[in-house]
Amino acid sequence: MGKWHYPHGSTTSQGWTQVIDAQTPGWRHTGLRIGELAVGDSLRLAAEPVERIVLPLAGSFSVETAADTFQLTGRPSVWSGPTDLVYAGPDTALTISGTGQFAVCSAAATGHREAYHQPASATPVEFRGSGNMSREVRNFGTPGVCDAEAIIACEVLTPNGNWSSYPPHKHDQELTGVETELEEIYYFQLRTIPDHSPAPERCDPLGYQRVSASDDRSIDVLAEVRSGDVVLVPFGWHGPSMAAPGYDMYYLNVMAGPGRERAWRITDHPDQTWLRTIWPQQQLDPRLPFK
Repeated sequence: MGKWHYPHGSTTSQGWTQVIDAQTPGWRHTGLRIGELAVGDSLRLAAEPVERIVLPLAGSFSVETAADTFQLTGRPSVWSGPTDLVYAGPDTALTISGTGQFAVCSAAATGHREAYHQPASATPVEFRGSGNMSREVRNFGTPGVCDAEAIIACEVLTPNGNWSSYPPHKHDQELTGVETELEEIYYFQLRTIPDHSPAPERCDPLGYQRVSASDDRSIDVLAEVRSGDVVLVPFGWHGPSMAAPGYDMYYLNVMAGPGRERAWRITDHPDQTWLRTIWPQQQLDPRLPFK
């Protein structure tokens, strides 16, 4: 049995501020590394049987492979819109340099794919839910957008006071055409609402993440999360992700599983799926999109 909530800085390793990989107890298919670089710094990743997406969170970066060097324009912060990225296939060593913070999303893979640059303009942005279930989803690493073998990844931004990953859902079984088995990583950033004036002298941006059992496998998580925290979902119902009043929530999702189909197919919690019938009756939260 693994540990499922990792606070910021609890998995530091060799210059990385957060590391989730196959060495993490109870984890098999996906990975996440968070790097922070100052001028002149770099971080290297050895060639391994994983595919990777290098995603700027704040700042600009250079990504070097044995064959190419890619320049990432990046962005000022996760709140300022989608970013460009670099995809690298299995058995590709990477050296990342630049200034700022970035994520490396990964998934176990065995095929051959060349590294490539994906512009920010290629990321579809969708809005899910309505009212206080409204959220913004940036599908940078989903099937049909990012050419990959196994990885599925996206960013979700939730205005303060709203619930996302809601209704609770699961993807922990292979049911053809209905559900795919995917473990999932949630990486969080939170901020105090920017239009508050005067700025609070003291504040503690926080949110909450729920994960619960969907079968006889035991899991029971209600985590108070802050910027830099990670919550792992090996199986079970997950959601809601709750943005506390006063604090906007961002999370990065990384998914992959053992199945041959690269698809995000989910089953809603049977007691909460009715909530989707509310969506057409309410307006999208006017605070979306984030700018």
